[in-house]
Amino acid sequence: NKTNLVLFMVDIIGMSSSHFELGRFLPSQRVVFIGILFSYFLVTGGIIYDLINEPPSIGYEIGHDGRQRAVPFMVGRINGQFIIEGLSSSLMFLLGGLGFIALVKGNELKGGGSKSSRMAYLYVGLVLIVLAYVSTYLFMKAKLPGYMA
Repeated sequence: NKTNLVLFMVDIIGMSSSHFELGRFLPSQRVVFIGILFSYFLVTGGIIYDLINEPPSIGYEIGHDGRQRAVPFMVGRINGQFIIEGLSSSLMFLLGGLGFIALVKGNELKGGGSKSSRMAYLYVGLVLIVLAYVSTYLFMKAKLPGYMA
């Protein structure tokens, strides 16, 4: 038994990568990046919470005049969310992440790229990060009115 196990391990270690032929099944870097970005969008949007608890897509409340009006945030509940609330906050997180990616890309162009393209990357990155921060701050202020006063 031990001899067969040792021979089996030597056989596996001795295999070269040409036996597996994984090269034609590997996706490109762009496909992997888009897949990771999409999964980041879904996970930060609370897709697991949405699948388990099945919340409504948007909330409704009765106004002063007796009519229903749409409410995008589940006010006062930090542990609950509507689907639109999770997706909109996830979009802001995604924009912030893309802003940091743009900053890194602009920093990589320091020596080789033109100054205008480098500055464009840096400005776009900065604008996306500020937009994501301010939007997330406003979302939290709308969700929990007395929290960050």
